[in-house]
Amino acid sequence: MRVNGELRAATWDEALDRAAQGLAQIRDQHGGEAVGMFSCSKSTNEMNYAAQKFMRCAMGSNNIDSCNRT
Repeated sequence: MRVNGELRAATWDEALDRAAQGLAQIRDQHGGEAVGMFSCSKSTNEMNYAAQKFMRCAMGSNNIDSCNRT
């Protein structure tokens, strides 16, 4: 994590907070359609369901895809 130009190790909570803030900022500035997600075909159906629910409900985007069809 870069703080005042210096790199330092981040905790998991800091890293997740930074990622959540970044996604929320993009969604708020440009709308939900500005973000997308690619889900893995090796994930369970439950994980893929949770991923699409997150994108549609939390992010407001239908931009989700996976390589399950190949």
